[in-house]
Amino acid sequence: MSRPAARVPGQNGYRGEVARKPPNRAGGSSARSARPAQTRTAQTSTAQLTAPAPDANQATSKKTKSKTEAYPGQQFGLPERGPGSVATMARRVVALFIDWLLSMLIAYWLTKSQFWTIAVFAVEVYILTALGGITVGKRLVGIRAVRIGGGPIGFGWALVRTAILLTVVPPLLTDRDLRGLHDRAANTIVVRI
Repeated sequence: MSRPAARVPGQNGYRGEVARKPPNRAGGSSARSARPAQTRTAQTSTAQLTAPAPDANQATSKKTKSKTEAYPGQQFGLPERGPGSVATMARRVVALFIDWLLSMLIAYWLTKSQFWTIAVFAVEVYILTALGGITVGKRLVGIRAVRIGGGPIGFGWALVRTAILLTVVPPLLTDRDLRGLHDRAANTIVVRI
């Protein structure tokens, strides 16, 4: 015959004895009447752990703060809209397209071949960016490239910027300020005029 589990000590020191529940108001100690008391205790403790509802003013200020917190060019002190703000990608692509078409026309006019379009494009972008940060296409859409710290871009940084621009893919990899790799390498940003 085996011994009852109540007298055999377990591995963790538990002897298997169950504490007796106090009798309910009706005088019995049924498991059915013990459940509502446990449920009430659980509900009470949950209510105590619930955080107070946030104030409406706090929620509004957080939304406003998150909206105004991150716009392109904010970290450089540029305005969000209007002159001096960061140019959109649409404007930049249109300017690039205009410069490319102009380069095709010049290449065809000079050589009767479109083979030299890339060379004409490179020379146009390099010289005009170095002198004023603005190409024909940029002028027509109202944007220009400027140095982050101020001052002219110059021939050295314009060469770096143009060489990376000609590789096509790096200018498409922009950061949150819409600066392509060519802008980051030359420490420039394209803004509206």
